Amino acid sequence: MDQQTKELINNEIANNEVCLFMKGTPDAPQCGFSMAISNMLKILEVDYKGVNVLENQSLRDGIKEFSDWPTIPQLYIKKEFIGGCDIVKEMYENGELKKTLESKEIKFKK
Repeated sequence: MDQQTKELINNEIANNEVCLFMKGTPDAPQCGFSMAISNMLKILEVDYKGVNVLENQSLRDGIKEFSDWPTIPQLYIKKEFIGGCDIVKEMYENGELKKTLESKEIKFKK
């Protein structure tokens, strides 16, 4: 991964408490898995940054290398990699995602 891509990923994770690397945007997801996590975060009323990996091939490849995780989407909360769609979905369904957000003092929309 080139240095520019690494810096871009680090900046997005550092500057956004909840950051979702996804295919498409929160308003227009380009894959079902990205849409699923995006919808879960919207239902929980969490402010998050969606980073569209389809705009940049080196970002798309780089995020997989960065996290050592083979798939997109990827969710980060307060700089910690949480997981991809299956993990986040399971956490959402058993209440763990909301607890994680609360324990990391993520503010929910009022």
